[in-house]
Amino acid sequence: MEEIMKKGYNSTRSKDITVTASQGILRGLAPDGGLFVPNFIHNIQLDQTKLSKKNYGELAQVIFTAFLDDFSEKQIADAIQNAYYSGKFEEKEPVNLKKVEDRYFLELFHGPTCAFKDMALTILPYFMVESIKNVNSHNKILILTATSGDTGKAALEGFANVDDISIIVFYPKDGVSTIQEKQMLTQIGDNTCVVGISGNFDDTQNGVKEILNDVELGQKLAKSNVLFSSANSINIGRLLPQVVYYFYSYYELLNRGEIVDGEEINFVVPTGNFGNILAGYYAKQLGLPIHKLICASNANKVLTDFFETGTYDRNREFYKTSSPSMDILISSNLERLLYDLSNEDSEAVSSLMKQLNTQGSYQASKTLMEKTQLFYAGAADELETAESIKDIFEKTHYLMDPHTGVANKVYNDYLKETGDITKTVIVSTASPYKFGRAVYESIFGASDLDDYSLLDCLAQKTNTQIPAPLRDLDKKENRHSVQCHKTDMSKAVVDFLKDQEKNHA
Repeated sequence: MEEIMKKGYNSTRSKDITVTASQGILRGLAPDGGLFVPNFIHNIQLDQTKLSKKNYGELAQVIFTAFLDDFSEKQIADAIQNAYYSGKFEEKEPVNLKKVEDRYFLELFHGPTCAFKDMALTILPYFMVESIKNVNSHNKILILTATSGDTGKAALEGFANVDDISIIVFYPKDGVSTIQEKQMLTQIGDNTCVVGISGNFDDTQNGVKEILNDVELGQKLAKSNVLFSSANSINIGRLLPQVVYYFYSYYELLNRGEIVDGEEINFVVPTGNFGNILAGYYAKQLGLPIHKLICASNANKVLTDFFETGTYDRNREFYKTSSPSMDILISSNLERLLYDLSNEDSEAVSSLMKQLNTQGSYQASKTLMEKTQLFYAGAADELETAESIKDIFEKTHYLMDPHTGVANKVYNDYLKETGDITKTVIVSTASPYKFGRAVYESIFGASDLDDYSLLDCLAQKTNTQIPAPLRDLDKKENRHSVQCHKTDMSKAVVDFLKDQEKNHA
C-alpha cells in the first residue's frame, strides 16, 4: 500500500507501477502498455489569485513545478526559456488569442512548424535531456513517434541534432497533406529518420506501441545502451505542456475585461487522439473555471459516439479527410480520462483496453458515463467543414484550417442545441497554410494549381501571409525516402540503428 500511495506517476493499468516524472518522460509508455498519470493531480493546489498577471512562461513555471516532482526550478526555467523565448516562435508570447465575432480563437500555430504540437514538442527535448540527468542514466534514447501529420514535423524539429537522442517518425504515406509530408521529408539532422507506412494513423500508432512493448527488442537495444521512448501524447511530458495554454487563454480574457474573476468559460477542441482536450480536463482539475469542454470530431466520429452512447467502437469505416490530424479511430488518451473518472480503477481500465484490443470495442459503465457531463461532443463532415471555413471567412475575413473549421462548426451546433452563451475559446490547432488546398477550395472552389502554387494564390486572394516556415518548401531537397509495410516497422528501427552505428564508427 505504501508503494501505491507514493507520490509519482502510476500506469493506468496497474498501481503497482510508480515512477518519477523523469522516469515517465524517458519511458514514454508503461511496461504493461498503460499510460503514466500523476497520482497526485487532485492534491495540487494552485493559488489562482497569483496567476492572472503572469506571462506564458511564468504560468508554465508554476504548472510544471506542480507536476515535475524531481526537476529543480532552474531546470524548468531553463527549459521554458529555451523552448518559448529563444526565437522559435513568431511573437513575444508563443500563443495568440484572437476575438472573432462572439468567439475567441486560441492560435497555437505560431511556432516553428505552424501547428499546436510545437507548444509541447519545443520543450519536450529539454525535459528529456534533464530527465536523463535526473535518473543518472548513461543510455542513449531512441524516440519512436507515430504521426497523423503535425506531431511528426514538430518532434523532428524539436529533437534534431540533440545529443544522445535519435528520433524515428512513422506516418501514413497517403494520410497526410502534401505540405505536412514535405515538412517531414526535408527535415535536417543526422539523428532523424522519417518512414512512410502503407496504412492509416491507427496502424502506425499501434505499430509504435508494439515496438515499445517488444521486450526482446528492448533487451537487445539495452545491451547497446539504447532505450526506447515516445514523443506522442502517450508520453506524459508531451501532455503536461498543453495544460498551460488553457490557463493562459483564461487569464488573457480576464485581463482584457472580457470575463470576471471566477467566471466559467467553454473550450472547443478539435480532437483525434484526445490529448489536447485531456489537457483541458487536467486544467479543470487544477481549478481553472471551465464550464464545458466541447469535443469536436470530423467524419471519424468515434469520440462523438462514445460520449453520446458510452460505447467506444473502432469497428467502422475509416475516412481520409481534409483534417488528417483527426483521422483516428483509437484515441489513446481517452484511457487517461477513463482512469480518472473511474476513481483510478486500473483493473477496470485494463479490462476495457483489453476489450478494445481484442474485440475493437468496449462499453463504459453507466456510473462512469454519468461523470462525463463536463464534455459535449459533436462532429462535422467534409461539406460542413468546408462551409464552416467559407462562412467565417466571408463574414469576418478570418482564415481557419480544416481542424479549426470542424471545431467552429461543432460550436455552432452546440449554440443551437443549448443556447449557452458562456464565453467560448476555440482551440485553433494549425495554420490554414498547412492545408492550403482544402482552405482555398472551401472558399474559392476547385483549382488545378499544384499545392505549392496554391499557397501563393491563397495569400494573394485573402490578403494574408504564408508563414515563414512554410515558404518555398517545394524548393527544399527531400532528405528522407524510407517506406515500409506496417508489419515491417521493427525492421525499419533496426536498420536505422545500424546506419547510426556505421555513421559513428
